[in-house]
Amino acid sequence: MAEAKRIERPLSPFMFVQYYRLQLTAVTSVMIRITGNAMMVAVLLLIWWLLALAAGPEYFETAEWWITSFVGDLIMFGSLWAIWYHYLGGLRHLVFDAGKGLDIETAEKLGWICVYGSVVLTILTVIIIWL
Repeated sequence: MAEAKRIERPLSPFMFVQYYRLQLTAVTSVMIRITGNAMMVAVLLLIWWLLALAAGPEYFETAEWWITSFVGDLIMFGSLWAIWYHYLGGLRHLVFDAGKGLDIETAEKLGWICVYGSVVLTILTVIIIWL
């Protein structure tokens, strides 16, 4: 009998990173979940702002200062990107749910559309807001 050829496999799960190339479709799918949860930061900040508005001028001043500060601007900018990314990713998943675009080439194109489209739409939204 011929000897069975032994398959060389990594001995540790940490070696997985060296041998496996993370696919764009997996990354975009995970990013949809991350952006969905990250948008809660902006929602909580806006709820705090509304509660401060109802609580009185001194509370509102504090909340307004935080929201319009550099940190607040970063949070709002990141949340704006997350909203656009999450929206485009949701549309992408609707296409997948319809049974379309499931081949690797189309799925990767849709993934890149989500990535680049969210950046472009975020920049356009900021430009429109500042005008």
